Amino acid sequence: MKVKFWGVRGSIACPGPKTVRYGGNTTCIEIRTDNNELIVLDAGTGIFQLSQALLAELPVTANVLITHSHWDHIQGLPLFIPNFIPGNTLRLHGGFDPVSGKGIEQVMSVQLQYSFFPVREAEMKARIEYVTLMPNETVQVGSAKVTPCLLNHPVIDFGYRIECDGKSVFFTGDHEPPYNIYEPGDDGHDEYQVFVDEKIRSIQDAMRGVDVLIADSSYTDAEYASKKGWGHGTYGSSIATAKAAGVKVLYCTHHEPTRSDDALESVFATALETHAANAEGIDVRLAREGECYEF
Repeated sequence: MKVKFWGVRGSIACPGPKTVRYGGNTTCIEIRTDNNELIVLDAGTGIFQLSQALLAELPVTANVLITHSHWDHIQGLPLFIPNFIPGNTLRLHGGFDPVSGKGIEQVMSVQLQYSFFPVREAEMKARIEYVTLMPNETVQVGSAKVTPCLLNHPVIDFGYRIECDGKSVFFTGDHEPPYNIYEPGDDGHDEYQVFVDEKIRSIQDAMRGVDVLIADSSYTDAEYASKKGWGHGTYGSSIATAKAAGVKVLYCTHHEPTRSDDALESVFATALETHAANAEGIDVRLAREGECYEF
């Protein structure tokens, strides 16, 4: 199995001289099975660079797994070049949105309104298919098994476990470890804590023993205090989760867009030192645009 990063920033693309080493594109990750089947995790601005690379291997069948519908995870879809070429297939997977009452098809239909984009979906030359997924229900994608896991973010957000040929990857998308919304001693605290503990266990079980965990690590421990409830994790929470789930390799991603490459390396080094006990035995890495990990 092969993992390649095409976008590792969160919230907004931030290209420029201060983000050259790790990249400025928003989330997009390419997964290749041993049979060279293509699975794409999220469609941020990084998917444009991926789509250019795919022109060398037409026709393309791209199975795109959308974690959630926030802008930085879908905004590259209209400019996915294979959509404009006959003979290609885009198969878009994702969750049902209880707010709109629509499935994953809405991430295309909303963006392809004339108010926002000059080409209608009906004018796309590729075949576009939609697969609305349900939590914990495994689907077959080529030779791979994909299992969505409902995580913690302000909208419906799936993490994905991908298994193929005895190898496995889990991608969290955007995720904030569940926490108790009540203070100790408040009515409802103890009851809610039972829910929190069960949710944490179910998420850890979904990740259990994967070869590679790619996790939302947007904030430092100090930054998180003012960001609580925004739906993102920290370096420390990602390392602790990887430890609890018995993960081999942890990639920290969804890098804060205001953080330069130098600052990114600095806070990462501090996090490794602070959380050295949990990090022991885990290969902890910073996701870098263009990096490829094969196992």
